[in-house]
Amino acid sequence: MNLILLLVVVVAAGAVLSVQAAINGRLGQSVGVLRSSLLTFAVGALVTSLLIVFFQPPQAMGLLQAPKWQLSGALFGVVYMLVMVGAVPRVGTAVATVAVILGQLGMGMLIDHFGWFGNPAMALSGNRILAMLCLALALLFMYRSSLRRS
Repeated sequence: MNLILLLVVVVAAGAVLSVQAAINGRLGQSVGVLRSSLLTFAVGALVTSLLIVFFQPPQAMGLLQAPKWQLSGALFGVVYMLVMVGAVPRVGTAVATVAVILGQLGMGMLIDHFGWFGNPAMALSGNRILAMLCLALALLFMYRSSLRRS
């Protein structure tokens, strides 16, 4: 897959996350944050299980043979889901999404800079810091505009 196509797919995945956050926020208001999250993870587990059975090529290592610290990443999805289901009805989908992206960008830059978790190190640059500041400013403007409408 070429780089442009890969970036388009990643942007589309981000768009799908916003749709998911909006829908799950409404569902969370109806049935509760935990039940909404449970449904998301149950459906995700079922679909992923089917994909594994029908499409996953053999791997050199089984899931439970992987280093235990790598398995801990699954817990972070739970944190994300619970926070978004609770936050979207209060601050809106756009503000919650930009706030998540700001957190992702900040942590992503730290992971890149220090090469954490076995990833290649990429130095923190002025352009990356400027991008972070621009996104923080966007979050501020979006949040302030949503306060005026309330």
